[in-house]
Amino acid sequence: MMTADTLPTGAAQPDASGAPTLRKRLTDWIWHIHGSVPLDPGQSPDEAFDRLDPLFRTTGTARERNGDTLTFSKRDAAAQDRMAVFSGGMLWIEAQAEGLVLRYRLLSKALLYCFLAPLLFLAFAQATVALGKLESPKIEAKKPKAKKTPAPLNPIDKALGAPAPEQPKKKGGDDDKDKKPSPTAGYVFAGIFATLYAIGRVFEARRVGALFRRSLRQG
Repeated sequence: MMTADTLPTGAAQPDASGAPTLRKRLTDWIWHIHGSVPLDPGQSPDEAFDRLDPLFRTTGTARERNGDTLTFSKRDAAAQDRMAVFSGGMLWIEAQAEGLVLRYRLLSKALLYCFLAPLLFLAFAQATVALGKLESPKIEAKKPKAKKTPAPLNPIDKALGAPAPEQPKKKGGDDDKDKKPSPTAGYVFAGIFATLYAIGRVFEARRVGALFRRSLRQG
């Protein structure tokens, strides 16, 4: 049904059953989404790809079909593109005991960036903590020594109208200068992007599966 010649060079190789599988990498799960949708009884691969074709006939999308395999890549996809979150991928038809099945493996740079963003902000936070530790000795050295409170006037001087001794003045603005750099902002942004990645990873996997299923049943 499919041969190595029909697959993108370096992107995938067929396994013993002839189905394409991407090279195994420990990081593939981060930005790859894969799944399968069964075809309706009597639906041919040509009919299935014809119904899926509108999803890939969009601005910025390059697609190529070889037999029962379709590969695509996107560049500067429009916002209204229903597949805009995916930068490329592969779809193929596979024969199973229960019938034909559409299998797909898609890659998303958006998911990859959302995964890397928390690591970047955590690195900023740790750098801020390290900087704070380096600045601590300097801040301690800059702190002024405690000044003695002047003695109160004795009753005789007070009776003669002598002025009271002046209290030492506090220097304004030193508190802000002595504050250590805070890593809080880095941790907050790391948490935000980690949440976005977790939600997006689950949501996009379900959304694209439902999109393919709906497209295959239209007609």
